[in-house]
Amino acid sequence: MPLTVEIWSDVVCPWCYIGKRRFEAALAQFPHRDDVTVRYRSFELDPTAERSSEGGSPEALAAKYGMSVEQARAMREQITTLAAEDGLEYHLDATRGGNTLAAHRLLHLAEAHGLQEPAKERLMRAYFTEGEPIGDDETLVRLLAEVGVDADEARAVLASDRYVAEVREDEDLARRMGINGVPFFVLGRRYGVSGAQPAAALLEALDKAYGELAAAG
Repeated sequence: MPLTVEIWSDVVCPWCYIGKRRFEAALAQFPHRDDVTVRYRSFELDPTAERSSEGGSPEALAAKYGMSVEQARAMREQITTLAAEDGLEYHLDATRGGNTLAAHRLLHLAEAHGLQEPAKERLMRAYFTEGEPIGDDETLVRLLAEVGVDADEARAVLASDRYVAEVREDEDLARRMGINGVPFFVLGRRYGVSGAQPAAALLEALDKAYGELAAAG
């Protein structure tokens, strides 16, 4: 019985990368994992962001969220520690942010070639661990090529408006479903799970969604 899990997330969302790892841990324990199809959907945390930004500094975070620089540093340290518990290496001081529309467009291209998951993983690792500039077109082309997406095709996409409509459709669907924060997991259009929940909670949701799908026939 096939079950589709749709995951709304952004490649510059620290909780989204943690949520990805926790979902993967849940799926690895799920007895019907071979029946599960995972689809990543687009969600821009800041659609108005400039192409490149160094807005990840503690000072910038403090200004954005109305907290002290000390509080911002503590928040970053906390999320870095949590990420490490799930096997992720965050270097938030080195992140080079920017507008993520191009990244999402290329993730749709990768999906067309059956490479969405490795492309998503590559972009997130590049941003959080390696300090790659996530808004730079040539960087994105290089990263996608590493997982098998043709570089010339990726450049052609970015030089056009291809997949812009698909990104907007994902975001419009999120709004219609009441999704205003990420990560957000939708299982078989039956259950929604908000946030980077523990793997046990995600496994429970998989069990419930699959069970209801099977009962429905």
